[in-house]
Amino acid sequence: MLKRDVVRVIKRRFHLPKPSETWRNAPKEKAECVVIGAGIVGLAVARELSLKGKEVLVLDSAPTFGTATSSRNSEVIHAGIYYPSNSLRARFCVRGRKLLYHYCSQRGIPHNQIGKLIVATGTSEIPKLNQLFNRGIQNGVENLRMLDASEAIKMEPELHCVKALLSPASGILDSHSLMLSLVGEAETNGATFSYNTAVIGGHLEGNQMVLHVCETKTLTNWDGNTPLQLDLLLMPKIVVNSSGLSAPTLAKRFHGLNTAIIPPAYYARGSYFILSNANSTRHPPFKHLIYPVPEEGGLGVHVTLDLDGQLKFGPDVEWIPHVPDTTNFLNKCDYLSFESSSRRCHFP
Repeated sequence: MLKRDVVRVIKRRFHLPKPSETWRNAPKEKAECVVIGAGIVGLAVARELSLKGKEVLVLDSAPTFGTATSSRNSEVIHAGIYYPSNSLRARFCVRGRKLLYHYCSQRGIPHNQIGKLIVATGTSEIPKLNQLFNRGIQNGVENLRMLDASEAIKMEPELHCVKALLSPASGILDSHSLMLSLVGEAETNGATFSYNTAVIGGHLEGNQMVLHVCETKTLTNWDGNTPLQLDLLLMPKIVVNSSGLSAPTLAKRFHGLNTAIIPPAYYARGSYFILSNANSTRHPPFKHLIYPVPEEGGLGVHVTLDLDGQLKFGPDVEWIPHVPDTTNFLNKCDYLSFESSSRRCHFP
């Protein structure tokens, strides 16, 4: 079986920069569908493929699912306001939001459609707010409404703004419960999950993709210079690269793949600040999500609430030039998660 091949230790090591040296020596195994990465996207893909009757294998270098960006985000269900009209992202966000609410309701996944206010804090931001309003209407977002300052402050007394855009369709969810549900359904339909298993590259043999696979501990202990062993050559009919921020780097290691189709990667990381006042969860200062007008590189430092009433500010944005290859494959959260950490702040 595949897992026995994956965990088998091959004593001889091979150089990662020259994968052709390893192809002849590692054991081979066939598979129908391989999903690389057990984050929220990979889990959703695995579930869908398994529901279609496909034989699915999910590989992740971490010891469990959802350890990177999927567990380090705002847990917000977005309405579909921000993306360019008629773009796939706009269409998928609007449709996906409806499907997500339906999925959570059917399966008892904790969620709450609390709504969002996007605020202009100065008159210079009002034109951008109007653009967002018009874009949201074009994208099919329901019940958007512009509020003047008094209306917004009546809804949120602690808010200071000159105008606000209300999005009632926005909400929050428990991302871990969602991922648990996706894993459970995928496994029920025959999907297999192999954790601590890293895909470090691949090559094409005709129209066949061959994946280069090794144990995570092999990559962890690798010094970057000595030859690196492969534990397995995996030959799937379908490959889904859902390895998050590692996806572009990994795709470039699929030898024979046209690199022109791989989008460039821009890395950033950010921090959240948690409101830790003793009464903050009992009586949080805000009842809605509060967002600024978007800034370059993100949606700006915003206010989010979780389902327990805990309030967070963030994330900020720190652009970083690159991350090491090994860090990519090991899915290291301190480098790869765009929203990577939380800090606690006390407010009077």
